[in-house]
Order: sequence, then structure tokens, then C-alpha cells
Amino acid sequence: MTSQPSIRADLHIHTTCSDGLLTPEQVVSQAIAQHLDVIAITDHDALDGVIPAQNAARGSQLRVLSGIELSAQTLGSEVHILGYFINPLDEGLQGALAGLQQARLTRAQEMLERLKALGLPLNWQALLEETPGQALGRPHIAAAMQRAGYVDSIQQAFSVYLGRGGAAYVPRAKVSPEDAIQLIERAGGLAVLAHPWYDQHLVPSLREAGLRGLEAYYSGYTGDMSAALMLLARQQGLLVTCGSDFHGLERTPNNLLGGVAMPPDAFEAFLAAEPARP
Repeated sequence: MTSQPSIRADLHIHTTCSDGLLTPEQVVSQAIAQHLDVIAITDHDALDGVIPAQNAARGSQLRVLSGIELSAQTLGSEVHILGYFINPLDEGLQGALAGLQQARLTRAQEMLERLKALGLPLNWQALLEETPGQALGRPHIAAAMQRAGYVDSIQQAFSVYLGRGGAAYVPRAKVSPEDAIQLIERAGGLAVLAHPWYDQHLVPSLREAGLRGLEAYYSGYTGDMSAALMLLARQQGLLVTCGSDFHGLERTPNNLLGGVAMPPDAFEAFLAAEPARP
């Protein structure tokens, strides 16, 4: 008896609306070319890429889910909460994101100040003009550094200067995981703990706060890791999802679009859990 093939899906994708290298339209084009069935746009603290991606997918076999990845902080560690099926026009979530987006700009300015102190000045106004309609962030700074000849690649810019622990790194503004879950719920969505391997101890309390799932299938996770997370999800009564955490090959060369598969029955259970619209 042959096993049922895995669903062609990727539920964790970033675009230029946060720190990805491809526009929403480019992501959709690539997903269609790779014959994916379902994707979710999950930009960091931003919803701007959802509707453009959905519009770009019209007339194709590709379904684009609305999504987001909210950055949260608990007990000194960073936690990411994915939200699916949310209303991208929800006023409450939009208001919260507006504050985070302003903090994102402030963060970018602070990183430019640190780069300047290191003898690597960049023009703030030029960066703003180069990113109209996009959320200016580290990928744009990295690209500007490469153009200026400060680094050989975007990857080098992140590893030496802009990544966590880098010489010009500035932490991102964050909410609590519980607040992130509530924001997603109030926007009609379903909250999932992103890349949860090192955050398993948080799962029981987050489930009490409204967490609905775990990203059990993720880039770099072994079969044993995913199996352990599947078991944890069953024990806690949670759904599971799959995601590559795609940002673009030059940024994350090991996180391939559509590069993570999950069992079809688990994926169908996730789709069936879509909250009903009022």
C-alpha cells in the first residue's frame, strides 16, 4: 500500500514587507512555478504583503492564506507567534502593528548610527527613498552596505553586523506571547508557536492563553524532532503546521520555499480549524 503524498504547502514566508528579499508578487510567482498548493505570507509584525500576494495568485492553483509573525518577549528570550486566517484589515491589530512599525523605523535608525560609529556611514534619506511602500529593515540596510562596498554579500552583512550579536545589531520591539496570541484571536485568527523546539517548556502556559498549534515541521528539523513535536501537540490538543521561514536565498540559503513537508491529514486538520467569520 502506497503512502499518501505530502501536501505542497509553505506556511512561513517573509517578503519585502518585513525582512524578506522578494516582493509578495515575486513570492507568489515562485510558488506557482514550484507547483505549491497553499502558502501563507507571515511577515514580521506586518500585514502589508497579504492582499498583494492574494491578488497576484488569482486565477492560479495557489491559495494564499493571510498570516503574520508577531515578535514576542518572555523571561529574557524571544518567542515568535504565527497567526493564520486573520483579517488583514482588523483595526485592533492594525493599530498595534502601527506602533511596532514605528519602532521598526527607530530600530533601523539606531543601527545606522551604530554603523556610522564603526566607520560605515549610510544615507538614511536615500534608504527611505529606495524602499517606497516597504517596511525598511535589515535586508535593505544590508543591501545598501553591499552597494557601498562595506561587505561582499547580504549574508556577510547579517553575520558580521546586523544579525543577533552583530556589531550594529539592535533588538526588535516586542509584545508578550500572551498579548500576541490575543491580538491574533481578536483579528479572527489562529495562533501557532513558530519554530518551537527550544520553547517546548512554554507550550502548556501558551495553550492556556489560547495557542492553537505548533510549527512541528520546520527548516532544519530532523524527522525525530518533528515526531517529538507532533507527540507534544497531540498531548496538548494542538494542531501542527509546516513552514520554511523563507526570506530569499541570499538571506537564508538553507530555508527553501516549499522545502518542508507535513502529513496530509495534519494539514487538512489545520485547514479545517479556520475560524468562522462573524
